[in-house]
Amino acid sequence: MFERVEFPSEGAMLRGRLYLPAERRRSACVVMAHGTSATITMAADDYARAFHAGGLGVLLYDHRNFGASDGEPRHEINPWIQARGYRDALAFLMNDARIDPTRVAIWGDSYAGMIALVSGAVVDDVAAIVAQIPACGERLSSAPGGGANADDLRRMFETGDPYANATQIGPLPVVSADQINAPSLLKPIQAFRWFMEYGGRHGSGWENRVTRVTPKGPCAFDAYQAAPLVRAPTLMMVGRDDEMVHCAREAQQAVFDRLLAPKTFAEIEGGHFGLLWAPGAIFERAARVQIEFLHAHLLA
Repeated sequence: MFERVEFPSEGAMLRGRLYLPAERRRSACVVMAHGTSATITMAADDYARAFHAGGLGVLLYDHRNFGASDGEPRHEINPWIQARGYRDALAFLMNDARIDPTRVAIWGDSYAGMIALVSGAVVDDVAAIVAQIPACGERLSSAPGGGANADDLRRMFETGDPYANATQIGPLPVVSADQINAPSLLKPIQAFRWFMEYGGRHGSGWENRVTRVTPKGPCAFDAYQAAPLVRAPTLMMVGRDDEMVHCAREAQQAVFDRLLAPKTFAEIEGGHFGLLWAPGAIFERAARVQIEFLHAHLLA
């Protein structure tokens, strides 16, 4: 169903899977990367198979420093570096004669859903964006009404220091059942249950440790500030009563309201992780909505 691929990004090789439709023609394609610390076999591959069955190509890869991909420090998340991973994944596809370069979308889940939104403001040749349960913040931006300067954002994305004025959380566990004695980055018990189930499966490549780097300047990595610069049609799918603190509904709604590109807002039950349990009714509904959106913007 897929071929194993690799491509360079920020001095490391990123690895994943390329799914292509059976028809011998230039394919529309969805570039997919998972959220905080998760690897490609942790439900993202279920979405990839659903998209592939729906006639779409898929490039699904592990972020730098995680899973099958190279990169040091291991298990470190830096949003600028992960955004550059999307850029380099698109560049990889542009050199594949089986891919239609005018019909490539990006997809991200949770923290990567937020990264996909910011990437849509700076990565060229994005035909559509799916931001699944995006982590847009705990609250509204501290600078309501403001917006990122397009030139500054692109300059930071292309050549800026991704560690400029950065703060760091970790290393620490991704999840823990004992927040008193072993606090973790992600605290809800629902997160612990999902990561232990999917990350605990043989061959996942997931490890229960992470470091999160948050750059502070000179240009903030912030979906609220970047939203007006997004050019591609965008689907934001949010979870009703999302239990993750960085997925506050008011922050997600504020980002969506600032998007000037064609946009679709979809709410699905099950909190943050409901659509990440596959197979299941919530997963099936989420996949169907996303496929309909991708068909409308990549295959119409």
